[in-house]
Order: sequence, then C-alpha cells, then structure tokens
Amino acid sequence: MTPDLVTALRPLLTAEASAEAYAAGADAGDLEQAVWLRLLERLDAEGPPLDPQEWLRRAVRSEARRTRRTSRLEQPYVVEPVDDGDDAPERLALAAARGRALRAAVRRLPGRCPRLMEALLSPEDLTYQEIAGELGISQGSLGPERSRCLGCLRRLLTPEVAAR
Repeated sequence: MTPDLVTALRPLLTAEASAEAYAAGADAGDLEQAVWLRLLERLDAEGPPLDPQEWLRRAVRSEARRTRRTSRLEQPYVVEPVDDGDDAPERLALAAARGRALRAAVRRLPGRCPRLMEALLSPEDLTYQEIAGELGISQGSLGPERSRCLGCLRRLLTPEVAAR
C-alpha cells in the first residue's frame, strides 16, 4: 500500500467508520481495521481501486452490514465457559509439584520421621491407632513424635520456600 494512498484515505475512513459504527453495534476502530485489511487484499489481488474514496465508502458500509448480521447470529453464553474447578490442568500440575517436593523433603527427615510422615500423608487416612500399630510405637508417643517430625520438616522446607 502506498503511503500517499494511506495518508489520503485515513481521514475519510475515520469519519466513515465513526458514522457507521454505532448503527452496526461495532467499534469504529474495528471497522477501520477490517476496511484496511480489505484494501490490502484488494491491492494484492487487483491493484488500487479506480475511485479510492468511493471504494472506501462502500467497503465501510459493507463491513458495517457484515458486523450487524454477525452480531444478530451470535448468542452470548449463559454461563462463562471458563473452567474454574479444582481439576484445572494448571492447578493439578502445581499440586503434583508441591506433593513431590513435600515427599522429597519427608524422605530426607531423620530417624523414624519418614515412615511416620508417610503414614500421616497416606491417602488411606489412617487413624493414630493404625499408624502406631504399623510403626510399632505406642499411640501416646505418636503425638510428640509427630510434633518433632513436623518441626524437622519445617526447618527443611524453610530455605526452599524462602528461595522461591
């Protein structure tokens, strides 16, 4: 597209698009862009129009009609189609990464802590009695042992959390 053609047509296009936009229910800038695109396609296929101003007026009216037709056919969503559920892929990936980081930190714990924390994190939702039986310790010592292990885990994870 030649710069002088753009310079000559810009004020006319702005005026025509502004005049047609309201009735078409469109944004004047969108109409302008559509007409510029049509002009580029025409220049590529057929060359410049013989009467650029008349071509531009017809193109703006044509784009405005097309916009009106399209807007009549389009139906708004009743509910926004965005998935905000807990099963969104991003949330699942982040939760899996946090789970892996936690399990890696649990494996680095000293003594019986890894086994105790794995039992507490088990998806089977074990009771204290079942955990105590599995680890071979008394149920009464499970609470204090859990507190010590959580303290160790907190100290292990603090540098990692602070670094992020």
